Amino acid sequence: MSDQKSPFDPRFSRRGFLKAAAVGGAAMGTAFAALPASAAKVPQKSVSYQTTPKGNQRCDNCALWQAPSSCKLVDGTIDPGGWCTLYKKK
Repeated sequence: MSDQKSPFDPRFSRRGFLKAAAVGGAAMGTAFAALPASAAKVPQKSVSYQTTPKGNQRCDNCALWQAPSSCKLVDGTIDPGGWCTLYKKK
């Protein structure tokens, strides 16, 4: 018999790690799938939303605009001529 120690700790196996990772990943996926789509939107007040444009920057020429009156990231009804700090030119 050899007195040489194994480089692997028998308490942790690759199979055990992969199993735990799969279970944890599935649990996280289920948790995120249960969130409503509107949960990702931010309140108008937090992005300084205003119903008037800021120069040539208007909601209806923003990359986040969704006709007729909404935004991909900002909650609530959005005026096409409005503006907020998330403005991103198309």
